[in-house]
Amino acid sequence: MPSIGISHERALAAVRAVVERAAGPVSVVVADDHGEVVAALRMDGAALDTELNARRKAYTAARSDASTTRALAAKAARSPTELASFDPFFSFFLGGVAAFDEGRRVGAVGVSGLPGEVDEELAVAAIRAAGLEPGGLV
Repeated sequence: MPSIGISHERALAAVRAVVERAAGPVSVVVADDHGEVVAALRMDGAALDTELNARRKAYTAARSDASTTRALAAKAARSPTELASFDPFFSFFLGGVAAFDEGRRVGAVGVSGLPGEVDEELAVAAIRAAGLEPGGLV
């Protein structure tokens, strides 16, 4: 039976996975399927703005119809009308990845502080460490 959402235990496992793997200071946010924060951490040395960026990335991947911020950015680039209608809190920076449990979106992880491709890889690793499946496999 699928879980109701991301438990605190899974969220903390995701945060730990990022902290253990990050090659430099980052912020990580784990959100539920509504984009609300379940767990978050800004590592020592991470710039203050990475905290908000990670939150926006997680929010975007949790709430949008795309499974990653990368996919949403590609969709928006193809349609100015779509871009104009997006939630203003959405982020198009790489590093937000939706988390699925038995095919159902249960939340997302957002990482910020390193190059976007690395943030995205860390988010995918965090989701897997939490026992969930990442959306939009990279």
